[in-house]
Amino acid sequence: MPEKIRVGIVGATVTVGGSGWGARTHVPALKALAADYELKAVCTTRAETALASKAAFGAELAFHDFDAMLASPDIDLVSVVTRVPTHHGLVMRALRAGKAVYCEWPLGATLAEAEEMAALAAERRLYTAVGLQAHSDPELLHARELVQKGFIGDILAVNFSYVGKATIARGSGRIWQSDRRAGANILTIGGGHAIDALSFILGRFDAVSARLGTMVGQWHNTDTGEEVTVDSPDWVSVSGRLENRAEVSFLVAAPPVLPQGHRRFEIYGSQGTLAIVAAPGSLEPNPSIYHGPNQLLAARGKAALAPVEVPARLTQIPDSVPAGPQRNVAQAYARLAAAMRDNKPYEPGFAQAVKAHQLVAALEESSQTGRRVAPVFRD
Repeated sequence: MPEKIRVGIVGATVTVGGSGWGARTHVPALKALAADYELKAVCTTRAETALASKAAFGAELAFHDFDAMLASPDIDLVSVVTRVPTHHGLVMRALRAGKAVYCEWPLGATLAEAEEMAALAAERRLYTAVGLQAHSDPELLHARELVQKGFIGDILAVNFSYVGKATIARGSGRIWQSDRRAGANILTIGGGHAIDALSFILGRFDAVSARLGTMVGQWHNTDTGEEVTVDSPDWVSVSGRLENRAEVSFLVAAPPVLPQGHRRFEIYGSQGTLAIVAAPGSLEPNPSIYHGPNQLLAARGKAALAPVEVPARLTQIPDSVPAGPQRNVAQAYARLAAAMRDNKPYEPGFAQAVKAHQLVAALEESSQTGRRVAPVFRD
């Protein structure tokens, strides 16, 4: 492996209207990890945006032909941060070209797409990473360690709820998420990240009963003035049981009118309680758990909940990384670089992404059938 991992990123674009997720998170994360990474190339759909993004990000190369970027021997890792419906085609081409791949979550628009990508990556024995940032959050990593060590005893019950304001007026760049088939909605993104974080800390679900609803049936396209029909869920309510027999209450929802959001993640054990809340001073009043910053609280016996100090070893990025979503993205990249450098496995890769997709599929099946469903996790 070269001294620095040379990255070609597709989907990080600078536009007149502002920058998207890749430009706001992946680019600053890679720049902050200059000892491990070099942002070698950017790829967009048009030559002019590729050149503009190259200049803005300080990359050496610009491509508007994805296959041309894949053909470059100067690219070790391809980061795919495009719209979800395009993930499958881009990732499969990158894997066939023999490149390691970091793909944002959801990995695919469907479980079948995710399984196909994971199978090819395993066949080619290539490093993969998926943007399930909760796996790299220091507070969540420490919560997982405390649970595994039995700090609060046997896990009995879990309460997770996140309610954030819906965005019902959107431009053409985001209005496509109204179509459930696109695979990018409250269930797969907000709900998928959140329930994956819960499973990461506490283990797999044994059974789920889910209710998916669409409270707002139309969005306003701010570019065209049209009203667009919505069938993507904006209400995800789950009653479940973990393999360790703990009962779970889970809610992620996005109503259209919300004076103040809400987020709470509480883990009740036989000897104590853990709670993961938004860190004091967060830029957002109720940031998503996978974005952070989070604060871990704990109590044993009759003691009151109090902040828990997180071991410094769980933070692998410099303090220069700005607060916000890019911190956990940077954490993931730092962990990936360490794994590749030491020739060790990395998680979460595509195999873990498939398990997250399998859980989402179980929620969809339960809601459609009205029955309790046992998720099928195919290893």
